[in-house]
Amino acid sequence: MDELITDQLGRPLRDLRISVTDQCNFRCAYCMPKEVFGPDYAFLPKVEILTNDEILTLAHSFAELGIEKIRLTGGEPLLRKDLISLVARLAKLALVKDLSLTTNGTMLPRFAKDLKESGLSRINVSLDGLDPIVFKRMSGGRGEPKAVLDGIEAARKAGLEIKVNMVVKKGVNEGEILPMVRYFRDRRITLRFIEYMDVGNSNQWSSNDVLSAREILDTIEKEFKFQPIDPNYKGEVAARYRYSDIPAEFGLINSITKPFCSDCNRARLSADGQLFTCLFAASGHDLKSVVRSGASQLELTEYISRIWKARKDRYSEERSATTGSKKKIEMSYIGG
Repeated sequence: MDELITDQLGRPLRDLRISVTDQCNFRCAYCMPKEVFGPDYAFLPKVEILTNDEILTLAHSFAELGIEKIRLTGGEPLLRKDLISLVARLAKLALVKDLSLTTNGTMLPRFAKDLKESGLSRINVSLDGLDPIVFKRMSGGRGEPKAVLDGIEAARKAGLEIKVNMVVKKGVNEGEILPMVRYFRDRRITLRFIEYMDVGNSNQWSSNDVLSAREILDTIEKEFKFQPIDPNYKGEVAARYRYSDIPAEFGLINSITKPFCSDCNRARLSADGQLFTCLFAASGHDLKSVVRSGASQLELTEYISRIWKARKDRYSEERSATTGSKKKIEMSYIGG
């Protein structure tokens, strides 16, 4: 099947996020708050999680429908024991031009070299502050910023392209914006700021906790000059900016104050094989059952095609005082 499909709003399918585990070694308040994901929380049993073979089968169908980029997510994807093998196999998909991974970085000293040698193109590392106290407030009391920085250095030495993502929550870590800019600007690593989003329900999101993209820019402008630059491709979610004095840039992902639903070309696959057509969806489509039923590759591809063609999600553009209370899938499950 060789078909480039679009949804009800004319948006193509280009980007696939694959969650490979719902578990994580952190408990970040915006993703896996420790009050909800405590020691008694029941994570997915292993039998429910897609195998590497099943992920490859699904990825092949998505590639036939136009997917050019795959990003592996979690939870923390490096907790998956057979991840390196999965990366090596996904890297061989001829139609996929870009294979990346999102991680909290703490396990990269052990895995960065193997990831690069297996065919991974780049990584996105989540880091919400350099101050240890602020870091722990954001990470649920787990980990240290030094461990993440060591992971970033290991990735750099391995030759991986790196971007760092910082979720900014008003009243918690906005004081870390300039220290983060200084640190990663000096190292020519792209830093991206993410407005605190209402993904899921467990994080008790409030618009009062959002530091807007404009406020973030104003903070950076106190110390550094910069100018906006064009996106790398249609559908890129981050607004890009280049520093005036050095060849380095930073970005802003502003889903709250400037939604980008009209260009969203992204599908998300959970670790147990549910397909979500929006980050803020309440429910998904069960692809695991289709795969395990013995369906042919063509049947699977046609099934995914029908789902995408029916898609009309635009949650961020429709966000209001009432949408925040609606049931939404949790970020740790869908993969962010």
